[in-house]
Order: sequence, then structure tokens, then C-alpha cells
Amino acid sequence: MPTNRAIDDHLLTSAQKISGFKTLKETVNQALREFIQRRKQQGILDLFGTVEYDRDYGCKKLRNRK
Repeated sequence: MPTNRAIDDHLLTSAQKISGFKTLKETVNQALREFIQRRKQQGILDLFGTVEYDRDYGCKKLRNRK
């Protein structure tokens, strides 16, 4: 779906130079992927401290059970 957006030319050319992509489309698509990935990671950080930790849990003990 072609779209026309007012994107800062300086930002776009800088991103293209840094990324090494040959086309603006590749540059924008990668930037969007990274933006989405980063926001998802920030959502995971919001869970920090909300999960109960079992101090007696031993993963090595569980490996040897038969």
C-alpha cells in the first residue's frame, strides 16, 4: 500500500547512510521493525518485579529426577 508521508529528509538520509540500505523503503521498514521490537521489550521490562521468585527452586535438581 503506497503512502505519502511528510518525513524529515535529513532523518531519512541519515538513517539510510547508517543502515547501509540501498532504498528508502528498506530503511523505513527496518526502522519500523526496530521501533516495534523496542516497544515490546519495554513492555517486558514493566513486568520486572511482578513475578514471584522461588529461592528454593533448583533447575539442576530437576535434571536428575527419574
